[in-house]
Amino acid sequence: MRARELPWIRDVVPALCGMAIHLDPFHPELPDPILEHCRVLLEECFGSAGKFEDSGRIVEVPVCYEPVFALDLDEVAAQTKQAPQAVAKLHAGSKHSVLMVGFSPGQPYIGGLDQKLFLPRRATPRTRMPAGAVAIAIGQTCVYPYETPGGWSIIGRTPLTVFDPTREPASLFEPGDRVRFEAISLDEFERLR
Repeated sequence: MRARELPWIRDVVPALCGMAIHLDPFHPELPDPILEHCRVLLEECFGSAGKFEDSGRIVEVPVCYEPVFALDLDEVAAQTKQAPQAVAKLHAGSKHSVLMVGFSPGQPYIGGLDQKLFLPRRATPRTRMPAGAVAIAIGQTCVYPYETPGGWSIIGRTPLTVFDPTREPASLFEPGDRVRFEAISLDEFERLR
């Protein structure tokens, strides 16, 4: 959609199950009727798209799975009938891909979670998820870019800065990136921070 460079489209925002097209309602080339034109345009784009492709980038993410950061690891272990160390090993050993970035600026939704770790969202969300929290729910992993509310189960934390508006690119993650989570010690976490 972006490659078509239509002058009346301001932005295209992909999501897990949809896409938002931001347009200039006053642009002189805006087609009429716009909704029907966008429907046809989307069908053409989806028809010419291949399967989900990775970006070619591999993002390595160090994660400390120690209890001080893994606030829900014991609960996840109990629910999945795994030892806490096995949860960390299964998580780090999966082949992860960024499906989308959103909800909060720079927040990745990462697919590829081992099926043994599939859990629903927490019954009661937290009002504060710590920056760098690595959390799982609904078959995905999320890395919280900064302190924000959230309802996923925290199994670790990364010392990396996930989102920095002064950095180019601002987000550490982009859709299509492959992600490797690497278990690190508490000492390593402090050194990297």
